[in-house]
Amino acid sequence: MLSVNNTISVPDQEFDFTFSRSSGPGGQNVNKVNTKVTLHWDVTRTPSLPVAVRSRFLTKFKRRINAQGQLVIYSQRYRDQGRNVADCLDKLREMILSVATVPKARKPTKPSKGSRERRLREKKSRSQTKQSRGRRNRDFMD
Repeated sequence: MLSVNNTISVPDQEFDFTFSRSSGPGGQNVNKVNTKVTLHWDVTRTPSLPVAVRSRFLTKFKRRINAQGQLVIYSQRYRDQGRNVADCLDKLREMILSVATVPKARKPTKPSKGSRERRLREKKSRSQTKQSRGRRNRDFMD
């Protein structure tokens, strides 16, 4: 059972693990042992997630969900299968936690009167600085 927080938990029966050979360095161990773990989880049909959390999950991670509605997570970080399974579950837990809380709605605010005045004062001083760099009066040269 994957416990995400005190309200969300996903039973192990919903996960489908497949194992294959890892890539990269490792000598003969890589050629003999299936340590790479692939986790398949049907997000669209899971009863474990509340509807609001599931909809946020589907919108945030839509690029990681395949055409069958399954989330696919890989792990080949470690050289043994058990640690890679735990790594996949940790990745999934972090993904669910990132959408578990309702995002805070932004309240539109207006700039204060003092900030508007400071901005205008700064613009005016910047304008005068740039105007003073302009062309000089050429009357005295003639």
